[in-house]
Amino acid sequence: MKTASTLLSVVAIGLLAACGGSESSSEETNQTSEGGITVSDIHGEQTFETVPEKAVVLDWIFAENLLSFGIEPTGMAEIESYQEWVDIGSDGLSDTVDVGSRSEPNLEAIAQLEPDVIYAIDFRADAMMEELEKIAPVLVYNPYPEEELGLTQYDEMEETYLEMAKLFDKTDEANDVLADLETTYEEAEQALSEIDLESREFVLTMAYSDNQAPAFRISTPNALAVEVLERMGLENVYDTGTFEPYGFSTVGVEEFTKVEDANLLHIVQGDDNVFENQLQDNSVWNDLTFTKEGRVYALGGDTWPYGGPLSAEKLVHRTLEVLDQ
Repeated sequence: MKTASTLLSVVAIGLLAACGGSESSSEETNQTSEGGITVSDIHGEQTFETVPEKAVVLDWIFAENLLSFGIEPTGMAEIESYQEWVDIGSDGLSDTVDVGSRSEPNLEAIAQLEPDVIYAIDFRADAMMEELEKIAPVLVYNPYPEEELGLTQYDEMEETYLEMAKLFDKTDEANDVLADLETTYEEAEQALSEIDLESREFVLTMAYSDNQAPAFRISTPNALAVEVLERMGLENVYDTGTFEPYGFSTVGVEEFTKVEDANLLHIVQGDDNVFENQLQDNSVWNDLTFTKEGRVYALGGDTWPYGGPLSAEKLVHRTLEVLDQ
């Protein structure tokens, strides 16, 4: 049976392998089925004559997905922040051009790269679709599906991953990654059974300063990260009672009084660590059960709860690591 530390070593090796794959030859790159490659996004189907050679990604999940196929994006938004918050396959971005912010990318810089495809998130792309479409075909996805669609954030993550794989002729590789993720859940649940936990109940939050006050994005039942953690055998206990479109509720420290008997998992940046700074002398925080019992677990600032399969795998292993301390 693999221990948590062994599993962490395995995922580290897997990430390097996924992000360091050899580049396809130009002959392989241009192979397509007769009639081109048809892929779907939220607007319907688009057909590409050949596998794209140059892709610009305007959100981090698309960069992570391409890197998992061993493909370096030609252009990308907020590279430095990606390396800080996500840091999956960052070594594979050596030749990638930064095209500005995710919300307001530099359209001129994108056009200069002459991409074959642009990937964007719907709520950010809406205002600039006309300009983007003048540059290259745009594929738009929504990682936060509405409740009426009956599609979870996890479902959407897998579907987008497979659509991207299809366009780049990497479907076999994508299926392998998803199969490995399922194995990770099974092994993590077994490893979890050997850890002496008082409870498997958890709350997951991303914390940061807002006007110098601590703020918390607590993940709700429909969040991608919550489903990931539940698949490894943990039990989410935070629920606002309403559907949260983005999978989290932004609250103050007082909200934790509702879930203080659970284990608190948190993501915070080192240069904005509200737990070590603003909360040190906060009476509400210091009186919470999980604070007093030492059941507050730091996952690390580069544990990204909104990513693709490799981010999900990283979240599982980081969680095992901290719970086994």
